[in-house]
This record gives sequence, C-alpha cells and structure tokens, in this order.
Amino acid sequence: MALAQEDIAFIKQHLGEWLAEQSLGKPPLVYEIELRERMVRVEEELKHQRELMRQGFDLMEKRFEQVDKRFEQVDKRFDEMLKRHDQQFLWLVGFIATSAGLIIAALRYL
Repeated sequence: MALAQEDIAFIKQHLGEWLAEQSLGKPPLVYEIELRERMVRVEEELKHQRELMRQGFDLMEKRFEQVDKRFEQVDKRFDEMLKRHDQQFLWLVGFIATSAGLIIAALRYL
C-alpha cells in the first residue's frame, strides 16, 4: 500500500503536532520556549564554571609563585651556609698548618 502525495503532505503538516502531543501534550511553541530557557541556563552554568576555573588557575599561579620564592630563599640560605663552611674550613686548615709548623719548630729546638 503506497502513500499518495496528499497523505505525505498531510503527515508532514501534522507531524510536529503529533510529536508534541507525545511529549506530555505540550504544543511546539511551549516546547521551544522551554528548550531556549534550558539552553540559557546551561550557558549561564558554563560561564560560571569558566569563572571558577579561572579563579582556580589564578590561585594555582599565586601558589606556584610562593613556592618559587620559597625555593629562592632556601637556595640563598644554602649558598650562605656553603660560604660559611668554606671560611670555617680555611680557618681549620690554617690552624692545623700553624699548629704543625709550631710542633715541628719545637721538635727541632729540642
């Protein structure tokens, strides 16, 4: 049984209404308005999510800057400690050399 052109035109003309009736009896215009409202809500929520992500990235950037400053402080303290130990080592070598020289000189006079 083939459909006539009139039948196909009738179906096309009323298909939207029939589908709207199946979706809780809402007319197409109300359904379209609801879809638009939902799209607006989704877009607003996406905008809010983007803002939250930006804030999170900004906070992470600040935290990374703080960590970098902390590493710089630790590096500076380590350099100071190395300089101090180098000086102490030089003093120790000088003391040992002087002591050894005095001991050798004392042994020669005896």
